[in-house]
Amino acid sequence: MTTPDLPEPSERTESEVRLNRLDRRREKIRREIQDNREGNHRVPTWVLAAILVLLLAGWAYLIFSA
Repeated sequence: MTTPDLPEPSERTESEVRLNRLDRRREKIRREIQDNREGNHRVPTWVLAAILVLLLAGWAYLIFSA
């Protein structure tokens, strides 16, 4: 049984690989922005802000109390 002559897949160039990587990155960012707009946060924003304030206050205390 003979197989029909199929064209061999062409090698991807470096620019094609880079473009695909860039497209995947852009799509990931779009999905992340869309999720953020929908408000489906795992940790509320106010909790993250409170943690940041505590870290900065602790850091400042260490620097200025020494």
